[in-house]
Amino acid sequence: MNTVEPIRDKRQIEAIRKILAAQNLRDAAWFTLGINSGLRIGDLLHLTVGDVRETPNKWRDRIRVTEQKTGKTKDFPLSATAKKALQAYLATRPDAKPSDPLFPSRKHGRPLQRGQAWQILRDAARAVGLTDPIGTHTLRKTFGYFAYTSGVDLAIIQQILNHSSPGTTLAYIGIRREDRDKVYLGLNL
Repeated sequence: MNTVEPIRDKRQIEAIRKILAAQNLRDAAWFTLGINSGLRIGDLLHLTVGDVRETPNKWRDRIRVTEQKTGKTKDFPLSATAKKALQAYLATRPDAKPSDPLFPSRKHGRPLQRGQAWQILRDAARAVGLTDPIGTHTLRKTFGYFAYTSGVDLAIIQQILNHSSPGTTLAYIGIRREDRDKVYLGLNL
């Protein structure tokens, strides 16, 4: 398996979101929730409608999932951006039941598959000119990258991503030479 990179440019994130929304609000919603939650793609794609809202008019403030990889419970608040994307998308599914997959495949009503999600994301990323290796793990890495570059303590990011060491987290989120150089050039003490 090839190593994928985070999306490091917010303009590219917005451009991808616009492309996805024009194609299918479902895709814009899983993309937005993915980059705002740090969930692994398997956990993201297996969410149900009931995981994000109790009734068509009552939204959950938090999402609680048991991670497939670790068996650990992850409990986190639903950001305003993710909630807005989900609301727009679920408005197109007025009859969705709480037990229905949140992001169903178009053909079978089962959850969207990892390979389908990868193809959708890769095509949108290429359409905006992104040349870095992209995959479904890009969503999780983008979350970690922007958390780190916005000043969130590395220990907190490490805990959120369930990593065993700070070094693992730094390597995982793709801190590059250019990112380190900004520190040297920006201090000017």
